[in-house]
Amino acid sequence: MSETEQSCGSCSSKQQGGGANQALQDQLIASTLDKIKYKLFVMSGKGGVGKSSVAVNLAAGLAQLGYKVGLMDVDIHGPSVPHLLGLKGQLDIERGRLLQPKRFNDNLGVVSMQSLLQDDNQAILWRGPMKTSAIRQFISDVQWGELDFLVIDSPPGTGDEPMTVLRTIPDALSVVVTTPQQVSLTDVRKALNFLQHAKANILGLVENMSGLVCPHCSQEIDLFAKGGGRELAESQHVPFLGEVPLDPASVVAGDLGTPVVLMDEDLPSKRAFQRLSATVAEAAQNSLEAVSVQGQ
Repeated sequence: MSETEQSCGSCSSKQQGGGANQALQDQLIASTLDKIKYKLFVMSGKGGVGKSSVAVNLAAGLAQLGYKVGLMDVDIHGPSVPHLLGLKGQLDIERGRLLQPKRFNDNLGVVSMQSLLQDDNQAILWRGPMKTSAIRQFISDVQWGELDFLVIDSPPGTGDEPMTVLRTIPDALSVVVTTPQQVSLTDVRKALNFLQHAKANILGLVENMSGLVCPHCSQEIDLFAKGGGRELAESQHVPFLGEVPLDPASVVAGDLGTPVVLMDEDLPSKRAFQRLSATVAEAAQNSLEAVSVQGQ
């Protein structure tokens, strides 16, 4: 049996310790979430749409605006957030058990499965219950502190991880990422249907890779068409949050471990992510106000 499988078995045994442990963890989760104003759940219907890049740049953009931000990467099998932010090493433990988020800067802290592994190439051989347990621990066992935003990067699709996030954080605001081409839009319809069945709060839809910015003349080319995300949002009566072009600079920024929204150069993708961050912040605030009015 591999070391990972042994760890899984050990954690599973602890989870069987009874309802008291579950109740205690529920209390810790509630206490943690009470200190976070807005929870943004970034998801997509399929892979390859740049969801993690959107999540990272959204979190960095919000932090750049002066908000206190946490970024929680719940992609257990393929975490990419630490690489996109240039973060290395494992998480620190304080007060005997609480994990400390990795600090990207003063306003942005990050937790990812990648930061819990001793070997970056180690495979995670976990099924549903273990993934559910890990995601809950990312909240209950992490000292997030007082935050304005917690951005949650989820793997694509509608499997265990998205379901766990929505059950654990029922007031999460979902940000759905798509690309303009039809195959992505078809999967996004399924994702929206999933969110509606789960009675989730849908903040809006983002169209990524919305045209290609030529690295030579800086003109925009409709490589994957354009506008499909906006049209889908309108047809589904979902707010459209913005569009981000496919910019070669974003690839370079990801390899450098610096979000393109924080690059010094004036780039089309940088401006797009800055607009998206401001739009999402305003939409989240308006969403909370709407809920407050309805509750009166």
